[in-house]
Amino acid sequence: MDFQPKRLIQIRQKLGINKAEAAKRLNMSAMGYGRYENGQRTPSYQTICFIAHVFNTSPEYLCGMDSDAAAKTIVIDQNEAPELFSMLEELGSNSDMEKRILGYYQKIKNSAKH
Repeated sequence: MDFQPKRLIQIRQKLGINKAEAAKRLNMSAMGYGRYENGQRTPSYQTICFIAHVFNTSPEYLCGMDSDAAAKTIVIDQNEAPELFSMLEELGSNSDMEKRILGYYQKIKNSAKH
């Protein structure tokens, strides 16, 4: 698993942000972030996962293992979205409710297309 600085640059550019803004979003120094982009430093796997989460991509994409930049997981923070967190927690233990919610979602999604 080799970190690909070019992919990090592509994701940042796709987000329409400069290096300073990228560093700010990642809560790191601009110099430290710049070292990742120019290949002077390789982030740890945990840092790669954090970058992927913040920039809405996947660690596999950043490491050249996947050509699709789309995120493969979504993290729901209980403090940021308590209702959504609670609903998903409940759905994890109630398959009947999960089927019903997914059915409602499909109906809403299909009606929004028309």
